[in-house]
Amino acid sequence: MITHALFESSSGYAIFEVKLTEDIGANTPAAQESIKDLSKFGKMVSLMSFSPFKSAAHALENANDISEGLVHDHLKSLVELNLSKTSKKSSIVLGVSESTLAGNIRESTGVQCDASEKAQNIIRGIRLHAGKLLKGLQDDDLTKAQLGLGHSYSRAKLKFNVNRVDNMIIQAIALLDQLDKDVNLFSMRVREWYGYHFPELVKLVPDNYQYARCAQYIGDKDALNEEKLPELEAILDDNSTTAQNILDAARGSMGSSLSEIDMLNINAFASRVVSLAEYRKSLVSYLTEKMNQVAPSLTALLGERIGARLISHAGSLTNLSKYPASTVQILGAEKALFRALKTKGNTPKYGLLYHSSFIGRAGPKYKGRISRFLANKCSIASRIDCFSENPTPKFGEALKAQVEERLNFFETGAPPSKNADAIRKVLEELGMDDDEEDEDVDMADAEAEPALTTLEPWPKKEKKDKKKKRKSDDMDVDGEEDGDEEPSPKKVKLSKEEKKALKKEKKAKAKAEAGEADGEGKKKEKKDKKEKKEKKEKKKSKV
Repeated sequence: MITHALFESSSGYAIFEVKLTEDIGANTPAAQESIKDLSKFGKMVSLMSFSPFKSAAHALENANDISEGLVHDHLKSLVELNLSKTSKKSSIVLGVSESTLAGNIRESTGVQCDASEKAQNIIRGIRLHAGKLLKGLQDDDLTKAQLGLGHSYSRAKLKFNVNRVDNMIIQAIALLDQLDKDVNLFSMRVREWYGYHFPELVKLVPDNYQYARCAQYIGDKDALNEEKLPELEAILDDNSTTAQNILDAARGSMGSSLSEIDMLNINAFASRVVSLAEYRKSLVSYLTEKMNQVAPSLTALLGERIGARLISHAGSLTNLSKYPASTVQILGAEKALFRALKTKGNTPKYGLLYHSSFIGRAGPKYKGRISRFLANKCSIASRIDCFSENPTPKFGEALKAQVEERLNFFETGAPPSKNADAIRKVLEELGMDDDEEDEDVDMADAEAEPALTTLEPWPKKEKKDKKKKRKSDDMDVDGEEDGDEEPSPKKVKLSKEEKKALKKEKKAKAKAEAGEADGEGKKKEKKDKKEKKEKKEKKKSKV
């Protein structure tokens, strides 16, 4: 039976003494209505002690501990001061809102705690009437304290968020993909719109960005003359022949003339497309800089675009580092995977990793193998970036060299280097061996022993030599014990004719044995048939 209840508020901790509780009819409508009524609920509980927080920082510290189910020293002292330990005469049961917090309070103070539905009903009533049950507080004090604590708690959670840097990369790559679609769509619209006036420009300038700049600069084709050629060449990357071809095409163009209002609208739209394309370039540089700061190894291995897409698809760099290599390999091809599992077909070999240059360079036979190898290296690089204090791109460069060696292995058969050797070289370059020697006793001799333990197999010749030595030793011991025994005779080499004769004799013996066995089997079958016939004749004679 619950005797006391703990109420955690934004202002402080409060302990109430529970006087009246209903165990059997707690869920009845009458009991639930009594909790909502202050006049009835005030007779069920009474305030025993209230301990306010000292400051906003103290309140935030206690709120963080409560959210994680931990017992703060302030709460522990309050419970020990007001509630004595349970004994046979007086049994105290404290009602707590969370089960994890109840268990920690029981371990730290020794007070029995209850987090059942009965305790939840009592705490719900206390929370409903907290403004009037807590003495010395006004009606607005609790709401103001809740508002201030809510802002500080949310701000602290965002501040301690491990993935807060990844969010910028996720948003940047999503915006970059959207800009690619929008720029392509708007460029196509500019080509169609300006093509009514100057249709020959479409074939002369295939690039979308240059086409939009040319349409913005040329405007009316009739106004294009030789004085504008230098600026037109600058737009076309100093290509004088293309500029001259544009001038010649403008003089003999088959396009229709447009009014000034239409030309103004086309010019304004072309300037928007140009500004979007320029912003896209600045966004690519921002993404490159951000990826080199957050995940330099992954960027060195795959590039900023593919690495950012992997982080965005996984949700964060931490989630990507927790994925196994098999998940990283098909990340982005979930629909194809589930379709293959449903139809019992072939599962996909790669997802977002397909855009990597390594898979494009590999042959058709080795695309699946190189994607599996590349996914393994991606998982290693993401874990290094996520859990290292000072991330560096050198690990990614070493892993990239390993992928290059594996591609070379597929083509030429040259054996690639081991992963342990590649990582050890990077560690030696970074000078991290000395730090690891202080931390690990087993790594005392970094130069003599490898950084990662690798067991090398014994060569076959040494094994044979050891076996021969053991046999010779055993023979020596036997010879010492039994001196009368003669040494084993050496095997005599047979000629080819003798070997053929021995084989023929063996075959003849085998055939003879098989013939004898078949003869005995036939005799037994004949005897069985005769016995069956005799039995049938005896039965007929009896009938």
